[in-house]
Amino acid sequence: MRLVSWNINGWRNILRRSFWEQVAKMGADILALQEIKAGREVMAELGQPPAGSGYHLYFHSAQRPGYSGVAVFSRREPEKVEQRLGHERFDREGRLLKLDFANFSFLALYMPNGQRDQRDIPYKLAVYQLLTEKIKIWRQEKPVILAGDFNVARAAIDLARPQQNRHNTMFTPEERKALAALLRVGLVDTFRYLHPGRQQFSWWPYWRHCRERNLGWRIDYLLLDRRLQSQLKKAFIWPQYLGSDHCPVGVELELGT
Repeated sequence: MRLVSWNINGWRNILRRSFWEQVAKMGADILALQEIKAGREVMAELGQPPAGSGYHLYFHSAQRPGYSGVAVFSRREPEKVEQRLGHERFDREGRLLKLDFANFSFLALYMPNGQRDQRDIPYKLAVYQLLTEKIKIWRQEKPVILAGDFNVARAAIDLARPQQNRHNTMFTPEERKALAALLRVGLVDTFRYLHPGRQQFSWWPYWRHCRERNLGWRIDYLLLDRRLQSQLKKAFIWPQYLGSDHCPVGVELELGT
């Protein structure tokens, strides 16, 4: 089973960039998208997968137009779909989808950024704390898989310029501790587990040709329940897929639904 996650930076944007052709090449069984920036009406009209693709669409749009939002395309229909974490602002911004399958739960997440001036870091940390507590509960029912844009680089290897960014949003000690606490509930950072010494990025700022210069960050993750760790076969980052300031990340598992 191949699971892929991609922050597309806008549904209308990515549709103009050979999106479905790229999806066909990915071969994902479950594809999680973040920052769709599209309301219910737009997704209902323009979000339907091509005939014959085999995908079912699920999405959670933000109440604010043109902002945030997540979507999932799955070849299997889940038993249950949830959209709420229990934090009013987070839920209003359409940042979570939880799909329950027979033997695992799949979460598509778009975690808050925190803002460059750090005014939203308290909000971000509160969401991380709540998510951590929820994962403890959800893991009691079945193993969980988290896929998304977590907006935190874990360690110095995960960004091109760690020293210059050590006090900046997405790399502050507080944000890194919050992500570490989430992992400690029983989750594995799949890419770092299989590639402990590889420096590879999933996001590049648009300015100053950062992608061409590979001045990036690894802030997109597939986090796997430790009970499924033995079934992890591959973890990858795919910079060859274009159309967003992020690129897809994913895993291959020996896992049925």
